[in-house]
Amino acid sequence: MGLFWDLIQQDQIENQKVKSASLEERVELLENELVATRKLLMDTLHVLEKHVGQDIDKDGKIG
Repeated sequence: MGLFWDLIQQDQIENQKVKSASLEERVELLENELVATRKLLMDTLHVLEKHVGQDIDKDGKIG
């Protein structure tokens, strides 16, 4: 469920981006989008590690 929530949030960020007028708002939205993308990437990596049973990111643990 967390992955779907992240996708919904990312879509909301994209929609808000269109409404933004100032450079500061645009930078803030991009930073938020980056944080959401990194979280989604890490969540996906953990699910993938559990699925294949390997330590893909070499952090010493699976998942």
